[in-house]
Amino acid sequence: MTGKALVCLWFDGTAEEAARFYAATFADTEVTGVHRAPGDYPDGKQGNVLTVEFTIMGIPCIGLNGGPAFPQTEAFSFQVATDDQAETDRLWNAIVGNGGQESQCGWCKDKWGVSWQITPRVLSAAISSPDEPARKRAFEAMMTMKKIDVAAIEAAVAGTSADA
Repeated sequence: MTGKALVCLWFDGTAEEAARFYAATFADTEVTGVHRAPGDYPDGKQGNVLTVEFTIMGIPCIGLNGGPAFPQTEAFSFQVATDDQAETDRLWNAIVGNGGQESQCGWCKDKWGVSWQITPRVLSAAISSPDEPARKRAFEAMMTMKKIDVAAIEAAVAGTSADA
């Protein structure tokens, strides 16, 4: 692993499965190393996968099979900027459709408990817009959504209905 800082994600024996799913789902993502325990440890045996090195969209990560003591929480999430509805749908559906669960405002959680924010760039631009009424409309529209609807955000910014 290169660099000094990387994200360490704690798993209960499923680090390699999660890393391979991420590599199959996200661009610029790959598994770069699988390391087995040289001896027994509290939640595993010699030869079990202990750590997995991988990148998620270029971010260096290590998955640690540390056992059930520390489950994932929403206090940490990956935010993924998507370019359009098709990319938003593809990523959302991959995560939720593979045993994950939906949340609000573009958040979802994968089957390993890792939280993801699938955030279309149009939403980020809208809620940081200098146009306060448009920003408020976009924010209010987002608050009603689970997966973000790009057309509805664009309509909110424009002050029209997505159905129009």
